[in-house]
This record gives sequence, C-alpha cells and structure tokens, in this order.
Amino acid sequence: MGIQDIIEGKKQWRAHLARVKALPPDYQIVYKEIQKYLFKIGPIGLLDGPLLPGIVDFFEEGVATGRGVLELIGPDVAGFCDDLIKDSPTYAEIYQKSISGKPGTAEK
Repeated sequence: MGIQDIIEGKKQWRAHLARVKALPPDYQIVYKEIQKYLFKIGPIGLLDGPLLPGIVDFFEEGVATGRGVLELIGPDVAGFCDDLIKDSPTYAEIYQKSISGKPGTAEK
C-alpha cells in the first residue's frame, strides 16, 4: 500500500463521514451505533467493502421517503447488524477457530 492509496482512502472516508453528517440526527445516532457494533464484531473487509456506504445509501433513501430510522431497521439495532453480516466471516470467528485447536498445536 503506497502513500497515494492511503491518501485516497482518507479522502473516501472523509466523504463517507460527510454523508453521515448530512443525515438527520436520529439517523446519525443509529448509524454510529451500527458502526460501533460492526467495528466490535469485525466482519472481514468492513472498511474496504460496500457495507458501510450501503447503510448510508439505505438511510438516505429512508430520509428521502420520510420514514423514521427505526421504521427502516426495526427496534433491534444489533439484530439488524447481525442480519447484514450473517454470511460474512468475522475476525471473532477466525479467532475462535484458531484457539479451538488441540493444546500444543498452533494453526497458521
């Protein structure tokens, strides 16, 4: 990864955050909770993939139709997130597999 890639990545992240800040306050709160949850669970490729921008797209459509954020995702934010990443491998799962081996054996 070169310096240009890092700079481009920062530009994209700042543009993403600007889109989040343009959402109504209730959407911003829920987005931040979703982001916190996903960063904690750790689906592989979260920052490079389409998941977070897709959530912002979904929220922008909800704002455009005049729906509340909880009408879109339901009352259970964690359940909504789990449904989004149900087919994605997570760092937590990889870690669990790595420590579930037999004692004295190291998996690479």
